[in-house]
Amino acid sequence: MSADDAIRSPRRRSLVFLARFAGLLVLFYLLIAIRPVDDAVVMPFTAAVARASAALLTLAGEPVAVRGTEIRSPAFAVQIENGCNGLETVLLFAAAVAAFPASPRRRAAGLLAGFAAILAFNLVRVVSLFWIGVHRPDLFSAAHTVVWQSLVVLFGIVLFLVWAAGARDAAGKRPRPA
Repeated sequence: MSADDAIRSPRRRSLVFLARFAGLLVLFYLLIAIRPVDDAVVMPFTAAVARASAALLTLAGEPVAVRGTEIRSPAFAVQIENGCNGLETVLLFAAAVAAFPASPRRRAAGLLAGFAAILAFNLVRVVSLFWIGVHRPDLFSAAHTVVWQSLVVLFGIVLFLVWAAGARDAAGKRPRPA
């Protein structure tokens, strides 16, 4: 193998990963955009996020009620929409894991662990946003659009990078430090 081939090989692997990632990401987003999938999967998932968030808020002493994807209290109400349910970050993470060169078993474990971690992180997001809406409504908009949207996506990216580093180590593709 020439030096040129050695340089091209990692570049080729990166391009293949990026092409797979982009293709899967488009496919996943198109899939959830289809009305029957939205009605049968996304909306029930979003309602479950609302119920779980309401349960956590109730444990924290906030008097809330849930109707569909809406969480309401006497002081504040929030409607959990697509994009706020954590599913987009899950799809971003899933596309990256599925595109990464790892064993099917390692990918499946990564997908399950990543889904659970992103779901838990997003529940913290929804609960904290509701709390901010009740107790500091002047900060709600900035917390929602500037802080938490960025943090959830960043969390998914960091989660993938940590998983990918572990998958590479497990596959023996990178020497372990002595």
